[in-house]
Amino acid sequence: MNKKNVLKIIREGDYVAEVSVELTYSDDSWAPYLSVVDAQKLDDVRETLRRGDVEAAAQLARVYRLTPVFA
Repeated sequence: MNKKNVLKIIREGDYVAEVSVELTYSDDSWAPYLSVVDAQKLDDVRETLRRGDVEAAAQLARVYRLTPVFA
């Protein structure tokens, strides 16, 4: 089994969060996969952004606000 740290991107409304998680690679058909803890972390970040609690999301991930650019 190999493990690799990657950034997953979550977008909710005007916010984007970069969440660091660990993917596990193996020879079975479900690879790569997340641990239960990392999957819960993604869900927690998504839920906090959905509620508008950016401070709580920022404790788990890097959070950015999207701003429209008009050309």
